[in-house]
Amino acid sequence: MELLARVRSLLKVKAYNDLISNYRKELEAANKELEAFTYTVSHDLHAPLRAVVGFTRILLDEHAPHLPPEVQRYLNLVRSNTLQMGRLVDDLLAFSRFSRQAMIKSQVNPAALVREALNLLRSEQEGRNVKITVGDLPVCQGDRALLKQVFVNLLSNALKFTRKRDPAVIEVGCIRKDGENVFFVRDNGVGFDMRYVGKLFGVFQRLHRSEDYEGTGLGLAIVQRIVHRHGGRVWAEAVLDKGATFNFTLKGESP
Repeated sequence: MELLARVRSLLKVKAYNDLISNYRKELEAANKELEAFTYTVSHDLHAPLRAVVGFTRILLDEHAPHLPPEVQRYLNLVRSNTLQMGRLVDDLLAFSRFSRQAMIKSQVNPAALVREALNLLRSEQEGRNVKITVGDLPVCQGDRALLKQVFVNLLSNALKFTRKRDPAVIEVGCIRKDGENVFFVRDNGVGFDMRYVGKLFGVFQRLHRSEDYEGTGLGLAIVQRIVHRHGGRVWAEAVLDKGATFNFTLKGESP
């Protein structure tokens, strides 16, 4: 009887595991289908957006003297909003690409990635008093291109939200905590209210007005997606008007 009970128990466990496995496969298939749909829609939107921008530019460049000021204002609004939609489409494509891109893991030097990211963001530092310090960053395991994008997005945010600071102070570092390396990007910018931290990494979520700080609300969503693909965690800490710190970990890091 005891053996029969054990067999029944094992069968129940197997049935439960099979059910979970089927749900997981269905969820993965649905996610892939959604990502493919997002990529297709975003890609197909580019052509009509380019046409709208092109035609409004022609009207403004060639016919502005014959147009009333109010009409010119409307055309400028159409053009600026279309350009913003184009940026949204580009970021959606990037989000889809970073979600679908095959990962090639190797030993990565994060300090080198930070230097490359700062070089790409040089134009955002020109004419400003920016003090950037990079601490000791331990070698880790991951996809080099994807992890570079993490630093590009986090440093771009830090530069953007310290624009009104003189000096702008940005620190990149790593601490050892609870047996894992925690990488961070810290700034003395405008920060944010921690009551809304749950929205921070959502797609199209913004905690600051677009009139004050440009952006599409996808940069941090991309960061989260890449970190999660590496089996890590990402979170933020901030004080309103006193700066923010973005932290992330990576699974399978090098010792």
